[in-house]
Amino acid sequence: MNTLTVSPSPHVHSGDSVKKNMYGVIIALLPALAASIFYFGIGAVVVTITSVLACVVFEYLIQKYLLKNKPSIFDGSAALTGLLLAFNLPTYLPIWIIIIGSLVAIGIGKMSFGGLGNNPFNPALVGRVFLLISFPVQMTTWPTPIISRLHYFGITPEILDATTGATPLSILKEGVSNGVANAEIMQQLPSLSELFFGLMGGSAGESAAAALILGGLYLLIKKIITWHIPVSIIGTVVIFTTLLKLIHPDLYAGPAFHLLTGGVLLGAIFMATDYVTSPMSHKGMLIFGIGIGVITVLIRIFGSFPEGVSFAILIMNGFVPLIDKYIKPKRFGEVIKTQKA
Repeated sequence: MNTLTVSPSPHVHSGDSVKKNMYGVIIALLPALAASIFYFGIGAVVVTITSVLACVVFEYLIQKYLLKNKPSIFDGSAALTGLLLAFNLPTYLPIWIIIIGSLVAIGIGKMSFGGLGNNPFNPALVGRVFLLISFPVQMTTWPTPIISRLHYFGITPEILDATTGATPLSILKEGVSNGVANAEIMQQLPSLSELFFGLMGGSAGESAAAALILGGLYLLIKKIITWHIPVSIIGTVVIFTTLLKLIHPDLYAGPAFHLLTGGVLLGAIFMATDYVTSPMSHKGMLIFGIGIGVITVLIRIFGSFPEGVSFAILIMNGFVPLIDKYIKPKRFGEVIKTQKA
């Protein structure tokens, strides 16, 4: 007698495997990783290696000695969590803080719920938000790009040649709170073209919008993700910020600035599309993405934090079970009831 095996997500309905898709996402992140190393140097290498190794080691130890399960560190999920966590950290962050973040991401964000497929929240973002709350000074001390390396390409951007500095979003938030006009604030920031290629302070995952978009196209071509979540997030941010800009142009920045700064692209393409913590249906994905976009803009504009992508994704992760419950695809063979005239 055949039995039906019911298992948690991710469910891959093709010849692919979870391992293949995890490593596919890692491959898609390589352009952004290369850009972060180019701009931030050895710091980006140290943070990335530390985060990835710590996540893999912690998952192995927890599975083998606490859960008494066969370790599954070679499926790529732990390495991907470590890479995404590294992309959300300053590249000057002390190693011991990175290790703590990795332990929280794997131990609390993932393995405490039973491992891959059972975690309701994105593990990398759980680690990132924990570190932001626990070590706010270290987590908001951002490195600036290494300007000397850009001269080889004939690029001489007029941005601060300092070791560390505020991100464009932080400068905008502080300027607005002090009553400075938007146009005056923008003169202190890199141009949109410089932001597009990553010439700004921030985490490794904010290093280059161009590299993130290239990785996103790879994921779409390989059908590792669908367009629904990235497009709904980006579209919502564009619409919301455009309306605010039209209402009060002297106070709010335009949509291009919001897309090219902070973690919108990283979150939309690589974080929110996580198989386990996102809705199963396409309609649910659109609602999920719209919610992330709205919350992100609300936090950026009206909240105390200059960035809101991490919080927005985690908040909407909590709504995924409700979305999946009330928005379901039609069952095969379902009879649609119609009212008689």
